[in-house]
Amino acid sequence: MSEMRNLKKLSFSLFPFAFCLGIGLAGAQAYPAKPIRFIVPWSAGSGTDLMARAFAQELTKAAGQQVVVDNRGGAGATIGTELAAKSPPDGYVIYVGGSVSMVISPVLYSRVGYDPVRDFTPVSLVSQFYNVATVHPSLPVRSIRTLLELARARPGEIVMGSAGSGSTSHLAGELFNSMAQTRMLHVPYKSGGQLVIALLSGEAQISFSPASTVLNNARQGRVRMLAVSSPKRLASLPDLPTIAETLPGYSFGGWQGIFLPAGAPADVVRQLNAVILKAVNTQEFRDYLAREGSVLVGSTPDEFAAYLRAEVAKLTLIIRASGAKVE
Repeated sequence: MSEMRNLKKLSFSLFPFAFCLGIGLAGAQAYPAKPIRFIVPWSAGSGTDLMARAFAQELTKAAGQQVVVDNRGGAGATIGTELAAKSPPDGYVIYVGGSVSMVISPVLYSRVGYDPVRDFTPVSLVSQFYNVATVHPSLPVRSIRTLLELARARPGEIVMGSAGSGSTSHLAGELFNSMAQTRMLHVPYKSGGQLVIALLSGEAQISFSPASTVLNNARQGRVRMLAVSSPKRLASLPDLPTIAETLPGYSFGGWQGIFLPAGAPADVVRQLNAVILKAVNTQEFRDYLAREGSVLVGSTPDEFAAYLRAEVAKLTLIIRASGAKVE
């Protein structure tokens, strides 16, 4: 009888704890429990914006919640990036960062309102894209080898257009000049769209543009692609050689990944990473990236953090060597 009374006392003493625990579990909501705001630091219609919208569509399906794209372009992607850095770190404001916003702009601009390492939590690297050495048909070259011969014979004469000082198209070209010991004349344009127009007209004779910006025109014969800047040939463009096949060691690419503001809880980072990996591994998103000449990655938060640190170190050296400045 005494044992029964003790058991009853124990049961009643544990009741408040069990009741509270039940309320906590019942009140807990699986992430995400509401729509997600997706900050894109570029204007609508840009290459990053188009990728982000394709990704957001798949992320909406994977998350079971609406993912709303919020374009905040301007000032080399620093406006939207600063806004993301100052947002609540609860997982409901996510941000797509890349080479320009997280590495290039912080070096080019004397002051930006964020630190790419200190103010953000890396969640997953999503994709990598590469640049393609592309020429106007009037330039009498059909390979990197013949480009090298012409550029060395005519120093300072070949017009190398870019989407602006410090853009990936500029830095890819400057790295080529440095490694090949050539001197093509850099002419910066105000945007990637203006660069395409200049290349189509022949005003710019060569560019090292992201593959997505030149593929359609190349397929229509308006421009000629010579080689890609990836370390190995792209599965989506198997017949296009790499620059490294002629210029050993050359490799240059951009990337796009998902971040949260610094201070995001570890469980939110882990859950968001799982949702992202589910989204990027759909056939629809793979097909989209292949059409754009990009490569699907997907990573753990730790892998992405290490990748970001390496990119900061590498691109900082290239930018400083190029002498690039914001104009």
